[in-house]
Amino acid sequence: MKDEDSRYEAVRSRDARFDGVFFFAVETTGIYCRPSCPAVPPKRHNVRFFATAAAAQRSGFRACRRCRPDAVPGSAEWNVRADVTGRAMRLIADGVVDREGVAGLAARLGYSARQVQRQLTAELGAGPVALARTQRAHTARVLLQTTGLPVTEIAFASGFNSLRQFNDTIREVYAATPTELRAAAGGDRAARRATPDTGIPLRLAHRGPYQAAAVFDQLAREAVPGVEEMTGAPGARTYRRTLRLPYGTGIAAVRERVHCTRSRGGTHPGGWLEARLRLTDPRDLTTAVQRLRRLFDLDADPYAVDERLGADPRLAPLVAARPGLRSPGAVDPLEPAVRSLAGTEGAGELVRRYGKPLDAPHGGLTHLFPEPAVLAEAEPGGPLGALAAALANGTVRLDPGADRHAAEEALLALPGMDPDTVATLRARALGDPDVAPPGARLPDTWRPWRSYAVRHLRVAGEPIP
Repeated sequence: MKDEDSRYEAVRSRDARFDGVFFFAVETTGIYCRPSCPAVPPKRHNVRFFATAAAAQRSGFRACRRCRPDAVPGSAEWNVRADVTGRAMRLIADGVVDREGVAGLAARLGYSARQVQRQLTAELGAGPVALARTQRAHTARVLLQTTGLPVTEIAFASGFNSLRQFNDTIREVYAATPTELRAAAGGDRAARRATPDTGIPLRLAHRGPYQAAAVFDQLAREAVPGVEEMTGAPGARTYRRTLRLPYGTGIAAVRERVHCTRSRGGTHPGGWLEARLRLTDPRDLTTAVQRLRRLFDLDADPYAVDERLGADPRLAPLVAARPGLRSPGAVDPLEPAVRSLAGTEGAGELVRRYGKPLDAPHGGLTHLFPEPAVLAEAEPGGPLGALAAALANGTVRLDPGADRHAAEEALLALPGMDPDTVATLRARALGDPDVAPPGARLPDTWRPWRSYAVRHLRVAGEPIP
């Protein structure tokens, strides 16, 4: 949606389909919002539009307290795009700038820091530092309002380099001090505070309809013992798993949520999945959240997917039956590879032999998934050992910012790596929305959503052409 008049119409109608796709700011109030903000729509001549929240903040606007624009789903554009901007946005979301700086981000992208700064600023209105700063502010707000951590600890856990920088940013973004922001959460705050036992409560937002049952069914079938488990009855299940993170480890629990409410005109405004995160180091919050979002495909644009696929005579009834069907990703690129090459049972055996045990089991969760270097040393032969070694030494990159075509070529160059596994990794580990199984003859009219078309066919039990 590039036309500003069309964007204003989305704002005037409070259209939640565009939350996260763009942001608007009101010059007379100095506030920026998501398109679905419940406030009275501003006059057109007072409105400015921005591609990112960071660009709005860079222009001097602060976040609306009513619609909380920092809490919207990420733009689906960054998942679809395979160019430098899309790859950079995925890496920034994963916390690379906070951990490795702009130089580390640029190195991963294969460009100079100046080139990355120039390209992001020209296209998005903000550079990598500003984009990471906006993300840090959101992480800080979540920690302030859901945990009892001291403000000083939250400042550094959110990725800020100093308490002064933290305080200045919170005041600039939210027009409130950290203490005021914590108090604004309201309700029984003591009951909602995270503890080591209860974890950090989160709402993982998504746009449009979400077929939770299909996602939870798939995760239940694929669950690797010791690393993942599914409990509860269909419709009210909880998916739990261990996470290996940059600074420590985590336990994530995500609840299945059936949400059928539709807004005026039959448009589903979106919703969320309830989650809890137990982290050994709160600095891992941003990275853990982003990995869960990729696993559950929460930043997808179901409106664009369903519109394209629903126009096909064969897929139309499947899309009508399951609007908003998602294509799950992965939190660890090695996991889908091991499942493809060794099967779920074989993956469980590898976890028992080479995975790092948790300090204390959490129900059926006992281990972290093995690290590539450990698996490469323990299983040096065959396709699995070759892949683990390539991931460990950097010959193959499957991180969020990897070049998808380069990754596919590198994977196919490994001994014993078959096209089916490569296609699985491209769809699951790299989040490519347009993957066709090897040998399949899928119509070009299904592009760029062939991964979703294949999901519809598989969920419905229909053959892939």
